[in-house]
Amino acid sequence: MAKQNQLMRSRRSLLNVTNLKFKTQQGIALLESMIAIVIFSMGILALAGLQGVLVKNTSDAKYRAEATFIAQQRLGLIWVGTGLADYIEVDTDISNLLPNGTRTVAISPERVVTVTVSWQLPGEEEHTYSTNARIEGI
Repeated sequence: MAKQNQLMRSRRSLLNVTNLKFKTQQGIALLESMIAIVIFSMGILALAGLQGVLVKNTSDAKYRAEATFIAQQRLGLIWVGTGLADYIEVDTDISNLLPNGTRTVAISPERVVTVTVSWQLPGEEEHTYSTNARIEGI
């Protein structure tokens, strides 16, 4: 009988230990779920930030391409024109093509034509594209 009582006590203590472990583990699924939601939310926020940067870089590239086209177009007109002095410009307004855009054409005594296109988006610094070409035979 004593042996049976001892066996019963050991079973009870084993059940108490098991119950204690079970009680300390309650709520762990909720905690894991909350951590997973936080990690997922951070990933979604990072993707949204990346999307914003991509849109900004795309618009910057569009404006750079437009500035290149404007400068090359002016050089083409000078190539087919009659006199270099007719094409000298200082801060000509091209706001209809680029935001706050200006174009400057300078001609050196060595017949090197420099076309500079500048533009500025609201709240940003000024951007500049400059190209030059030597004009001979005019």
